[in-house]
Amino acid sequence: MKIVYQGIAGSYSESCAKYLHPTIETIPCKTFDECFERASKNSNIRAIIPESNKTTGNIGVEYLIFKYRLNIYEEIFYPINHNLIGIKGSKLKDIKNVYSHAQALSQASEFLKKNNLSGNVRADTAGSAKYISEAKDKSKAAIASKLSAEIYNLEILKENIQDDNENYTRFLIMGKDIVQPEIDKNKYITSLLFKLRERPAALYSALSGFAINGVNMTKLQSFPEKNSFSSFFFLCDIDGHLDEIKIKNSLEELAFHCEDMHVLGVYKAHNFREKK
Repeated sequence: MKIVYQGIAGSYSESCAKYLHPTIETIPCKTFDECFERASKNSNIRAIIPESNKTTGNIGVEYLIFKYRLNIYEEIFYPINHNLIGIKGSKLKDIKNVYSHAQALSQASEFLKKNNLSGNVRADTAGSAKYISEAKDKSKAAIASKLSAEIYNLEILKENIQDDNENYTRFLIMGKDIVQPEIDKNKYITSLLFKLRERPAALYSALSGFAINGVNMTKLQSFPEKNSFSSFFFLCDIDGHLDEIKIKNSLEELAFHCEDMHVLGVYKAHNFREKK
């Protein structure tokens, strides 16, 4: 089994993959689309995808989840501890420009403002670290992981610069084959996408089945269908296993109101969800 991730060596996605499966082979991809495509064609490849962040919200991969409809096997809420890293011998007082992914810059905005640093958006965090190692300029630094600092022989100038110390990103492990765990005493999440029939109060009517059956919905997100601002798909996470009667009844009611509905996966709820 191999795991593909967006970015280059040292990215947070790779760090998370190594945390989950220390010995697994990881393969970098230039884009999220490439990750999804490779996983959709090979049962021995899984994709690790950042779906949302506790501080800055959705990452923006919803259209690819809809396009490829990969099965979700696992979720993990992984701590994102940002570091300011520069070339050897540089100091915080030397830094003028900081480079990173837009999400990382946003998640460390207070630190940048406090230290009068100029943020510069690049494609990803690890790529920014690589750029700093090649630029060899003491006035430039990157926001990236400790793994990036190790890989590109850089110095950590300041650790944990994120605005929120509880800065977590939710990652999904996804793949081609449908795998559904047997129901047991563990807590589960069922994820699905759906498109409603066009009628007044369609969403209100469609969601009533969840209320009637006592099913908790933890995520509901809309996004427009391709080339349309009037037709929308919804991504939905609910507490429970597909084999539970209340989940089956809720989805039967939902399907009645849908033009399209697809279950993306059933998987164990990560223990981070129990944190208050």
